[in-house]
Amino acid sequence: MLIFTAIADPVRRDILGLLLTGEKPVGAIVDELGLAQPNVSKQLKALHEAGLVQVRIDGPRRLYRIDPGPLAELDNWLQPYRAFWAGKLDALDEHLMRSD
Repeated sequence: MLIFTAIADPVRRDILGLLLTGEKPVGAIVDELGLAQPNVSKQLKALHEAGLVQVRIDGPRRLYRIDPGPLAELDNWLQPYRAFWAGKLDALDEHLMRSD
């Protein structure tokens, strides 16, 4: 359940989006998001506690990267729902095609 709480926050989703391109220091995330450093650090802590990011200390810097494991678990959990919606969307498409 912790992963759902973590990704429910839009700032945390934005951070994950930034980390898709690779490891980043906190300062780069702050600059890209235009948020205060304490706020970014708070969000990174929540992502780390949820297991979504890993941190590496390099001298005075903390570098963050995505941990793909929990995201793969979430993807596996979502699979049956994708199949459900794909079927519904296909049926809607067929209905719309017949209505024209």
